[in-house]
Amino acid sequence: MNTVAESAATGATVALPAARVRWIQLALGMLCMMAISSPQYVWTLFTKPLAAKLGIPLSELQVTFSLLIVLQTFFSPFQGALIERFGPRRLIALGTVLSGLSWVLAAQVHSVGMLYLSYGVVGGLGTGIVYVGVVGQMVRWFPDRRGLAVGMVAAGYGMGAIATTFPIASALAEKGVEATLWQFGLLFAFIGFIASQGLRSPRGMALSEHAPAREIAGPAPRDVPTRQMLRTPLFWLLFGMMTMMSTSGLMVTSQMATFAKDFGVAGVTVLGMAALPLALTIDRFTNGLTRPLFGWVSDRWGRENTMCFAFALEGVAMALWLLTRENAVLFVLLSGVVFLGWGEIFSLFPSTLTDTFGTHYATTNYGWLYISQGIGSILGGPLAALMHERLGSWMPVFGVAIALDISTALLAIAVLKPARRRYLG
Repeated sequence: MNTVAESAATGATVALPAARVRWIQLALGMLCMMAISSPQYVWTLFTKPLAAKLGIPLSELQVTFSLLIVLQTFFSPFQGALIERFGPRRLIALGTVLSGLSWVLAAQVHSVGMLYLSYGVVGGLGTGIVYVGVVGQMVRWFPDRRGLAVGMVAAGYGMGAIATTFPIASALAEKGVEATLWQFGLLFAFIGFIASQGLRSPRGMALSEHAPAREIAGPAPRDVPTRQMLRTPLFWLLFGMMTMMSTSGLMVTSQMATFAKDFGVAGVTVLGMAALPLALTIDRFTNGLTRPLFGWVSDRWGRENTMCFAFALEGVAMALWLLTRENAVLFVLLSGVVFLGWGEIFSLFPSTLTDTFGTHYATTNYGWLYISQGIGSILGGPLAALMHERLGSWMPVFGVAIALDISTALLAIAVLKPARRRYLG
Protein backbone atom coordinates (compact mmCIF):
# COMPACT_ATOMS: atom_id res chain seq x y z
CA MET A 1 0.00 0.00 0.00
CA ASN A 2 1.48 3.33 -1.05
CA THR A 3 1.23 6.47 1.01
CA VAL A 4 2.36 10.05 0.50
CA ALA A 5 4.97 11.47 2.85
CA GLU A 6 6.64 14.84 2.97
CA SER A 7 10.24 14.76 1.81
CA ALA A 8 12.50 15.78 4.69
CA ALA A 9 15.05 17.36 2.38
CA THR A 10 12.98 19.31 -0.13
CA GLY A 11 9.41 19.49 1.05
CA ALA A 12 8.30 17.56 -2.05
CA THR A 13 6.00 14.57 -1.83
CA VAL A 14 7.19 11.04 -2.47
CA ALA A 15 5.19 7.84 -2.68
CA LEU A 16 6.65 5.09 -0.53
CA PRO A 17 5.15 2.07 1.17
CA ALA A 18 4.20 2.95 4.74
CA ALA A 19 5.95 -0.13 6.06
CA ARG A 20 9.23 0.88 4.42
CA VAL A 21 8.95 4.51 5.50
CA ARG A 22 8.39 3.72 9.14
CA TRP A 23 11.31 1.31 9.39
CA ILE A 24 13.53 4.01 7.90
CA GLN A 25 12.18 6.37 10.54
CA LEU A 26 13.03 3.82 13.23
CA ALA A 27 16.62 3.51 11.96
CA LEU A 28 17.05 7.29 11.86
CA GLY A 29 15.59 7.61 15.35
CA MET A 30 18.06 5.03 16.65
CA LEU A 31 20.95 6.95 15.08
CA CYS A 32 19.81 10.15 16.76
CA MET A 33 19.56 8.36 20.11
CA MET A 34 23.03 6.83 19.71
CA ALA A 35 24.44 10.27 18.91
CA ILE A 36 23.27 11.64 22.28
CA SER A 37 24.02 8.62 24.49
CA SER A 38 27.67 9.31 25.30
CA PRO A 39 27.18 12.43 27.49
CA GLN A 40 25.42 10.23 30.06
CA TYR A 41 27.00 6.82 29.63
CA VAL A 42 30.63 7.86 29.04
CA TRP A 43 30.69 10.60 31.68
CA THR A 44 32.63 8.37 34.08
CA LEU A 45 35.63 8.42 31.73
CA PHE A 46 35.92 12.20 32.03
CA THR A 47 35.63 12.56 35.81
CA LYS A 48 39.30 12.10 36.72
CA PRO A 49 40.83 14.23 33.92
CA LEU A 50 38.27 17.01 34.40
CA ALA A 51 38.72 17.01 38.18
CA ALA A 52 42.49 17.26 37.70
CA LYS A 53 42.19 20.01 35.09
CA LEU A 54 39.83 22.16 37.16
CA GLY A 55 41.38 21.28 40.53
CA ILE A 56 38.07 20.35 42.17
CA PRO A 57 36.93 17.36 44.26
CA LEU A 58 34.85 14.60 42.68
CA SER A 59 31.75 15.51 44.68
CA GLU A 60 31.77 19.02 43.19
CA LEU A 61 32.39 17.70 39.70
CA GLN A 62 29.48 15.24 39.90
CA VAL A 63 27.01 18.14 40.09
CA THR A 64 27.59 18.35 36.32
CA PHE A 65 26.09 14.90 35.84
CA SER A 66 23.15 15.69 38.10
CA LEU A 67 22.41 18.82 36.06
CA LEU A 68 22.53 16.77 32.86
CA ILE A 69 19.91 14.32 34.14
CA VAL A 70 17.68 16.95 35.75
CA LEU A 71 17.63 19.18 32.64
CA GLN A 72 17.06 16.14 30.42
CA THR A 73 13.99 15.00 32.34
CA PHE A 74 12.37 17.95 34.11
CA PHE A 75 12.21 20.16 31.01
CA SER A 76 10.83 17.37 28.82
CA PRO A 77 7.18 18.59 28.86
CA PHE A 78 8.30 21.99 27.53
CA GLN A 79 10.54 20.30 24.95
CA GLY A 80 7.73 18.00 23.88
CA ALA A 81 5.40 20.96 23.36
CA LEU A 82 8.01 22.69 21.18
CA ILE A 83 8.42 19.54 19.07
CA GLU A 84 4.68 19.26 18.50
CA ARG A 85 4.51 22.93 17.52
CA PHE A 86 7.56 23.23 15.25
CA GLY A 87 7.94 19.64 14.05
CA PRO A 88 10.34 16.80 14.90
CA ARG A 89 12.96 17.45 12.24
CA ARG A 90 13.86 20.98 13.35
CA LEU A 91 13.74 20.38 17.09
CA ILE A 92 15.49 17.00 17.10
CA ALA A 93 18.18 18.47 14.84
CA LEU A 94 18.60 21.31 17.33
CA GLY A 95 18.82 18.80 20.17
CA THR A 96 21.55 16.74 18.53
CA VAL A 97 23.55 19.88 17.79
CA LEU A 98 23.17 21.13 21.37
CA SER A 99 24.25 17.76 22.73
CA GLY A 100 27.42 17.71 20.62
CA LEU A 101 28.04 21.41 21.20
CA SER A 102 28.01 20.82 24.96
CA TRP A 103 31.18 18.75 24.57
CA VAL A 104 32.82 21.32 22.30
CA LEU A 105 32.09 24.05 24.87
CA ALA A 106 33.19 21.83 27.76
CA ALA A 107 36.57 21.40 26.08
CA GLN A 108 37.19 25.15 26.47
CA VAL A 109 36.12 25.64 30.10
CA HIS A 110 38.48 26.68 32.88
CA SER A 111 35.99 26.86 35.74
CA VAL A 112 33.51 24.45 37.26
CA GLY A 113 30.67 26.92 36.72
CA MET A 114 31.24 26.94 32.98
CA LEU A 115 31.41 23.14 33.01
CA TYR A 116 28.02 23.05 34.72
CA LEU A 117 26.62 25.40 32.08
CA SER A 118 28.12 23.64 29.04
CA TYR A 119 28.15 19.92 29.78
CA GLY A 120 25.27 19.98 32.29
CA VAL A 121 22.74 22.58 31.12
CA VAL A 122 23.34 22.68 27.35
CA GLY A 123 23.89 18.92 27.21
CA GLY A 124 20.84 18.16 29.33
CA LEU A 125 18.53 20.35 27.25
CA GLY A 126 19.87 18.86 24.01
CA THR A 127 19.59 15.21 25.02
CA GLY A 128 16.12 15.80 26.48
CA ILE A 129 14.79 17.25 23.23
CA VAL A 130 16.08 14.30 21.23
CA TYR A 131 14.97 11.60 23.66
CA VAL A 132 11.41 12.84 24.07
CA GLY A 133 11.12 13.73 20.41
CA VAL A 134 12.28 10.38 19.05
CA VAL A 135 10.08 8.40 21.45
CA GLY A 136 7.14 10.62 20.47
CA GLN A 137 7.78 9.82 16.82
CA MET A 138 7.98 6.07 17.31
CA VAL A 139 4.71 5.73 19.23
CA ARG A 140 3.00 7.40 16.26
CA TRP A 141 4.72 5.46 13.49
CA PHE A 142 4.15 2.02 15.04
CA PRO A 143 0.59 1.71 16.37
CA ASP A 144 0.79 -2.07 16.05
CA ARG A 145 4.37 -2.53 17.34
CA ARG A 146 4.61 0.39 19.69
CA GLY A 147 6.46 -1.49 22.43
CA LEU A 148 9.05 -2.89 20.03
CA ALA A 149 9.68 0.43 18.28
CA VAL A 150 10.05 2.45 21.47
CA GLY A 151 12.22 -0.31 22.90
CA MET A 152 14.50 -0.20 19.86
CA VAL A 153 15.17 3.54 20.07
CA ALA A 154 15.51 3.35 23.86
CA ALA A 155 18.05 0.57 23.33
CA GLY A 156 19.88 2.85 20.91
CA TYR A 157 20.23 5.34 23.75
CA GLY A 158 21.12 2.72 26.35
CA MET A 159 23.60 0.82 24.20
CA GLY A 160 24.85 3.55 21.87
CA ALA A 161 27.83 4.32 24.07
CA ILE A 162 29.14 0.76 23.62
CA ALA A 163 30.49 1.85 20.22
CA THR A 164 32.18 4.95 21.64
CA THR A 165 33.52 3.87 25.04
CA PHE A 166 36.80 2.36 23.86
CA PRO A 167 37.54 5.02 21.17
CA ILE A 168 36.93 7.78 23.74
CA ALA A 169 39.07 6.03 26.36
CA SER A 170 41.86 5.65 23.79
CA ALA A 171 41.58 9.30 22.70
CA LEU A 172 41.76 10.46 26.32
CA ALA A 173 45.00 8.55 26.80
CA GLU A 174 46.55 9.79 23.54
CA LYS A 175 45.18 13.33 23.07
CA GLY A 176 43.91 14.47 26.46
CA VAL A 177 40.51 15.59 27.66
CA GLU A 178 40.18 18.83 25.67
CA ALA A 179 40.89 17.36 22.22
CA THR A 180 38.72 14.33 22.97
CA LEU A 181 35.74 16.45 23.98
CA TRP A 182 35.72 18.79 21.00
CA GLN A 183 36.50 16.14 18.39
CA PHE A 184 33.86 13.69 19.54
CA GLY A 185 31.41 16.52 20.21
CA LEU A 186 31.64 17.64 16.59
CA LEU A 187 31.32 14.03 15.40
CA PHE A 188 28.18 13.39 17.46
CA ALA A 189 26.60 16.68 16.37
CA PHE A 190 27.30 15.90 12.71
CA ILE A 191 25.90 12.35 12.85
CA GLY A 192 22.82 13.39 14.80
CA PHE A 193 22.09 16.38 12.59
CA ILE A 194 22.34 14.34 9.37
CA ALA A 195 20.11 11.57 10.76
CA SER A 196 17.53 14.07 12.01
CA GLN A 197 17.06 15.54 8.53
CA GLY A 198 15.29 12.38 7.43
CA LEU A 199 12.74 12.46 10.24
CA ARG A 200 9.16 13.26 9.39
CA SER A 201 5.77 13.14 11.04
CA PRO A 202 3.31 10.35 10.20
CA ARG A 203 0.41 12.81 10.19
CA GLY A 204 -1.83 12.11 7.23
CA MET A 205 -0.12 8.84 6.39
CA ALA A 206 -2.24 5.74 6.02
CA LEU A 207 -1.07 3.46 8.77
CA SER A 208 -4.52 2.05 9.44
CA GLU A 209 -3.72 -1.25 7.76
CA HIS A 210 -1.75 -2.20 10.85
CA ALA A 211 -3.68 -3.95 13.60
CA PRO A 212 -3.65 -2.31 17.04
CA ALA A 213 -1.81 -3.88 19.94
CA ARG A 214 -3.68 -6.82 21.45
CA GLU A 215 -4.46 -5.24 24.77
CA ILE A 216 -6.18 -2.26 23.15
CA ALA A 217 -8.09 -4.19 20.49
CA GLY A 218 -11.34 -2.44 19.72
CA PRO A 219 -11.95 1.29 19.31
CA ALA A 220 -8.78 3.36 19.09
CA PRO A 221 -8.16 5.60 22.11
CA ARG A 222 -9.20 9.19 21.66
CA ASP A 223 -6.48 11.84 21.63
CA VAL A 224 -6.41 13.44 25.06
CA PRO A 225 -4.81 16.90 25.40
CA THR A 226 -2.03 17.12 27.96
CA ARG A 227 -3.91 19.43 30.31
CA GLN A 228 -6.83 17.01 30.40
CA MET A 229 -4.55 14.00 30.81
CA LEU A 230 -2.93 15.56 33.87
CA ARG A 231 -6.35 15.64 35.55
CA THR A 232 -6.86 11.88 35.25
CA PRO A 233 -5.93 9.52 38.14
CA LEU A 234 -4.79 7.00 35.51
CA PHE A 235 -1.90 9.20 34.39
CA TRP A 236 -0.73 9.71 37.96
CA LEU A 237 -0.91 5.97 38.56
CA LEU A 238 1.45 5.47 35.60
CA PHE A 239 3.63 8.32 36.86
CA GLY A 240 3.85 6.81 40.35
CA MET A 241 4.63 3.34 39.01
CA MET A 242 7.42 4.58 36.74
CA THR A 243 8.86 6.63 39.62
CA MET A 244 8.83 3.54 41.85
CA MET A 245 10.58 1.39 39.26
CA SER A 246 13.13 4.07 38.42
CA THR A 247 13.93 4.60 42.10
CA SER A 248 14.16 0.89 42.94
CA GLY A 249 16.47 0.07 40.04
CA LEU A 250 18.79 3.01 40.64
CA MET A 251 18.96 2.35 44.39
CA VAL A 252 20.86 -0.82 43.60
CA THR A 253 22.40 -0.39 40.14
CA SER A 254 24.00 2.97 40.97
CA GLN A 255 25.74 1.45 44.01
CA MET A 256 27.16 -1.69 42.37
CA ALA A 257 30.83 -0.82 42.77
CA THR A 258 30.37 -0.02 46.46
CA PHE A 259 28.38 -3.05 47.55
CA ALA A 260 30.43 -5.40 45.35
CA LYS A 261 33.45 -4.33 47.39
CA ASP A 262 31.53 -4.77 50.66
CA PHE A 263 30.34 -8.23 49.59
CA GLY A 264 33.94 -9.22 48.80
CA VAL A 265 33.44 -10.00 45.11
CA ALA A 266 34.86 -6.86 43.49
CA GLY A 267 38.38 -8.24 43.15
CA VAL A 268 37.40 -11.86 42.41
CA THR A 269 37.92 -13.17 38.87
CA VAL A 270 35.24 -14.95 36.84
CA LEU A 271 36.33 -16.68 33.63
CA GLY A 272 39.66 -14.90 33.94
CA MET A 273 38.09 -11.44 34.26
CA ALA A 274 37.46 -9.26 37.29
CA ALA A 275 33.89 -9.78 38.50
CA LEU A 276 32.82 -6.13 38.68
CA PRO A 277 33.88 -4.99 35.17
CA LEU A 278 32.46 -8.22 33.73
CA ALA A 279 29.15 -7.62 35.49
CA LEU A 280 29.02 -4.00 34.27
CA THR A 281 29.65 -5.13 30.68
CA ILE A 282 26.88 -7.72 30.83
CA ASP A 283 24.58 -5.20 32.49
CA ARG A 284 25.01 -2.68 29.70
CA PHE A 285 24.07 -5.35 27.18
CA THR A 286 21.00 -6.65 29.04
CA ASN A 287 19.89 -3.09 29.85
CA GLY A 288 19.73 -2.44 26.11
CA LEU A 289 18.33 -5.84 25.12
CA THR A 290 15.41 -5.72 27.55
CA ARG A 291 13.89 -2.59 26.00
CA PRO A 292 12.95 -4.01 22.58
CA LEU A 293 12.55 -7.54 23.99
CA PHE A 294 9.86 -6.74 26.55
CA GLY A 295 8.41 -4.10 24.25
CA TRP A 296 7.89 -6.82 21.63
CA VAL A 297 6.44 -9.17 24.24
CA SER A 298 4.03 -6.48 25.44
CA ASP A 299 2.76 -5.92 21.88
CA ARG A 300 1.57 -9.52 21.93
CA TRP A 301 0.95 -10.38 25.57
CA GLY A 302 -0.39 -7.06 26.84
CA ARG A 303 1.32 -4.14 28.57
CA GLU A 304 0.19 -4.84 32.13
CA ASN A 305 0.86 -8.57 31.94
CA THR A 306 4.39 -7.86 30.73
CA MET A 307 4.91 -5.21 33.41
CA CYS A 308 3.88 -7.62 36.14
CA PHE A 309 6.30 -10.29 34.93
CA ALA A 310 9.24 -7.97 34.27
CA PHE A 311 8.97 -5.99 37.51
CA ALA A 312 8.58 -9.16 39.57
CA LEU A 313 11.59 -10.61 37.74
CA GLU A 314 13.73 -7.72 38.93
CA GLY A 315 12.48 -8.10 42.50
CA VAL A 316 13.19 -11.84 42.58
CA ALA A 317 16.61 -11.35 40.96
CA MET A 318 17.51 -8.73 43.57
CA ALA A 319 16.47 -11.08 46.39
CA LEU A 320 18.60 -13.90 44.97
CA TRP A 321 21.44 -11.44 44.40
CA LEU A 322 21.38 -10.55 48.07
CA LEU A 323 21.09 -14.14 49.28
CA THR A 324 24.05 -15.28 47.15
CA ARG A 325 26.07 -12.08 47.57
CA GLU A 326 29.38 -13.83 48.27
CA ASN A 327 29.27 -15.98 45.12
CA ALA A 328 31.11 -14.07 42.38
CA VAL A 329 29.69 -16.11 39.49
CA LEU A 330 26.09 -15.59 40.64
CA PHE A 331 26.87 -11.93 41.35
CA VAL A 332 27.79 -11.45 37.69
CA LEU A 333 24.88 -13.48 36.27
CA LEU A 334 22.19 -12.06 38.53
CA SER A 335 23.32 -8.50 37.90
CA GLY A 336 22.44 -9.06 34.26
CA VAL A 337 19.00 -10.39 35.23
CA VAL A 338 18.40 -7.35 37.45
CA PHE A 339 19.10 -5.01 34.53
CA LEU A 340 16.96 -7.21 32.27
CA GLY A 341 14.04 -6.61 34.63
CA TRP A 342 14.65 -2.87 34.95
CA GLY A 343 15.54 -1.28 31.61
CA GLU A 344 12.21 -2.22 30.00
CA ILE A 345 10.48 0.64 31.81
CA PHE A 346 11.67 2.87 28.96
CA SER A 347 9.59 0.92 26.43
CA LEU A 348 6.61 -0.26 28.47
CA PHE A 349 5.56 3.03 30.06
CA PRO A 350 5.62 5.29 26.97
CA SER A 351 3.80 2.60 24.97
CA THR A 352 1.13 2.20 27.64
CA LEU A 353 0.72 5.97 27.91
CA THR A 354 0.11 6.36 24.17
CA ASP A 355 -2.18 3.31 24.06
CA THR A 356 -4.27 5.08 26.69
CA PHE A 357 -4.22 8.77 25.76
CA GLY A 358 -3.76 8.64 21.97
CA THR A 359 -1.06 9.74 19.56
CA HIS A 360 -1.82 13.39 18.70
CA TYR A 361 -0.33 14.78 21.93
CA ALA A 362 1.98 11.82 22.52
CA THR A 363 5.26 13.75 22.63
CA THR A 364 4.15 16.32 25.19
CA ASN A 365 2.27 13.69 27.19
CA TYR A 366 5.36 11.52 27.41
CA GLY A 367 7.40 14.56 28.38
CA TRP A 368 5.33 14.78 31.55
CA LEU A 369 5.66 11.07 32.29
CA TYR A 370 9.43 11.21 31.68
CA ILE A 371 9.81 13.52 34.69
CA SER A 372 9.34 10.38 36.81
CA GLN A 373 12.73 9.14 35.59
CA GLY A 374 14.30 12.35 36.83
CA ILE A 375 12.68 11.91 40.24
CA GLY A 376 13.95 8.33 40.37
CA SER A 377 17.45 9.51 39.46
CA ILE A 378 17.38 12.04 42.29
CA LEU A 379 15.94 9.63 44.85
CA GLY A 380 17.58 6.34 43.90
CA GLY A 381 21.30 6.89 44.35
CA PRO A 382 21.25 9.37 47.26
CA LEU A 383 18.49 7.47 49.11
CA ALA A 384 20.41 4.20 48.94
CA ALA A 385 23.65 5.85 50.02
CA LEU A 386 21.92 7.58 52.92
CA MET A 387 20.24 4.37 54.11
CA HIS A 388 23.53 2.48 53.98
CA GLU A 389 25.34 5.28 55.77
CA ARG A 390 22.75 5.51 58.56
CA LEU A 391 22.04 1.79 59.01
CA GLY A 392 25.46 0.37 58.13
CA SER A 393 24.03 -2.41 55.98
CA TRP A 394 22.91 -3.06 52.42
CA MET A 395 20.02 -5.25 53.61
CA PRO A 396 17.54 -2.34 54.07
CA VAL A 397 18.53 -0.88 50.70
CA PHE A 398 17.79 -4.13 48.90
CA GLY A 399 14.66 -4.61 50.99
CA VAL A 400 13.19 -1.28 49.92
CA ALA A 401 14.11 -1.85 46.26
CA ILE A 402 12.57 -5.34 46.25
CA ALA A 403 9.40 -4.05 47.94
CA LEU A 404 9.05 -1.30 45.31
CA ASP A 405 9.48 -3.84 42.49
CA ILE A 406 6.90 -6.29 43.81
CA SER A 407 4.46 -3.51 44.69
CA THR A 408 4.68 -2.07 41.18
CA ALA A 409 4.21 -5.52 39.63
CA LEU A 410 1.03 -5.98 41.67
CA LEU A 411 -0.21 -2.49 40.80
CA ALA A 412 0.23 -3.27 37.09
CA ILE A 413 -1.97 -6.34 37.11
CA ALA A 414 -4.42 -5.53 39.92
CA VAL A 415 -4.96 -1.79 39.53
CA LEU A 416 -3.61 -0.47 36.20
CA LYS A 417 -5.12 -3.19 34.01
CA PRO A 418 -8.74 -2.83 35.19
CA ALA A 419 -8.39 0.96 35.38
CA ARG A 420 -7.28 1.18 31.75
CA ARG A 421 -10.04 -1.19 30.67
CA ARG A 422 -12.62 1.04 32.31
CA TYR A 423 -11.08 4.22 30.91
CA LEU A 424 -10.95 2.91 27.34
CA GLY A 425 -14.50 1.62 27.69
